[in-house]
Amino acid sequence: MRKIVIRIDDICPEMNWAAFERFERLLDVYSIKPLIGVIPFNHDKQLMAREELRNPDFKDEKLYAEWLQKKKAEGWSIALHGCYHVYTSKIGGIFPLNGFSEFAGVNYKRQKKMISRGKEKLKELGVHSDIFMAPGHAYDEDTLKALRSCGFKYVTDGYGEGPYMYKGLKFLPIAMLRSFEMKAPIGITTFVVHTWEMKDSDFDEYEKLFEENRDRFVDYERMISANAHKKDSFMKTLEYGAAVFKRLIGKFVK
Repeated sequence: MRKIVIRIDDICPEMNWAAFERFERLLDVYSIKPLIGVIPFNHDKQLMAREELRNPDFKDEKLYAEWLQKKKAEGWSIALHGCYHVYTSKIGGIFPLNGFSEFAGVNYKRQKKMISRGKEKLKELGVHSDIFMAPGHAYDEDTLKALRSCGFKYVTDGYGEGPYMYKGLKFLPIAMLRSFEMKAPIGITTFVVHTWEMKDSDFDEYEKLFEENRDRFVDYERMISANAHKKDSFMKTLEYGAAVFKRLIGKFVK
């Protein structure tokens, strides 16, 4: 049966830590080590939680950095999740799950500057990462060029039954439809989680998934180390079409 890893988006000091910590406790119970996407400079007002939902300790950047370093030491994987997490274009790029982006459609020089600045900020927090997570899943060919130039090796996006190589980067695929992935016989994929959006029913659903499929959910490191195949232009075209399809039906199915 297909193995499944977890990725959690939108990590920043200002986020809803109450919801995140609730999901973190579930991961700990089932010994699942996820990938987390860290926003280096969050300017997205939607992610700025009410004061009572935040972690007061993380007003001190040193304590926030220590937490990130601790999770990495525990086996969690960490990705650079954009730069400011602000959507500046209405372009879906080469994986158009959404019609907006922080990167797609932005000139190469600007993209490289944002990626480089974000990577340096993670280093200041004591975390080295060569994994990139695009806000809104949206990126273009210039994004990939900038990532290579800045020393990145992995992109957590795309569709497929396992990692694939494209333009010198290893793509770590996400699930198109959760229901399909749970029935797939082979491969490995990623369930994408936004804890700040989760309702009680979502937490209950994940707890049931983890309990009933303990052998299916594995650490994110398994995805990183899995063998990759080469994806040609034809397969990328099919992936593009699948992303457009998911964009159209995504509000109605999981």
